[in-house]
Amino acid sequence: MNGSVHIFTFKRGLLSRVAHDLRLSVGRYQISVDGDAVTASFEARSLQVDGVMKKGKLDPHALSAKDLREVLTNTHGHVLLSDRHPQLRFAGRAQRSGDILRVSGDLDMVGRRAAVAFPLRIIGQRAAGQVELRPTRWGIAPFKTLMGAIALEDRVVVAFDVVMPEGMVGPRAR
Repeated sequence: MNGSVHIFTFKRGLLSRVAHDLRLSVGRYQISVDGDAVTASFEARSLQVDGVMKKGKLDPHALSAKDLREVLTNTHGHVLLSDRHPQLRFAGRAQRSGDILRVSGDLDMVGRRAAVAFPLRIIGQRAAGQVELRPTRWGIAPFKTLMGAIALEDRVVVAFDVVMPEGMVGPRAR
């Protein structure tokens, strides 16, 4: 599918000044729509680190190659448990009202399921929006290092900007 799925992480802790807010991208995913039914799968191992977010802008050069490898090792080995849970799956419904698509359903991640809901804005043939997730709802403890002096917040933002062919989610409501 054309478009992008980005994940934003946020730092906290006593030494958070030396840590980074990050943007990651999902390289392989599939989103299917049949009437108002929506299904999606995201391959955990396709996650890549795009770089560091500084004042709302991406700095793709702020991390060394070693730092990038370490982030991915921790993400796959300690957070997403990618070897045991290679896919994240969503199944739900989408209701269109004008240029807004209201999506709700269940997200399966690391062997657990939780409900999520979020709006997407329809812009031409694209659907764009974001959802804030609390990883602890799926049993994922916020990643910590240096005895908690650097940690991730219990929230990530997943931002979507994907191509949606005209008419895939019903006609535009008036």
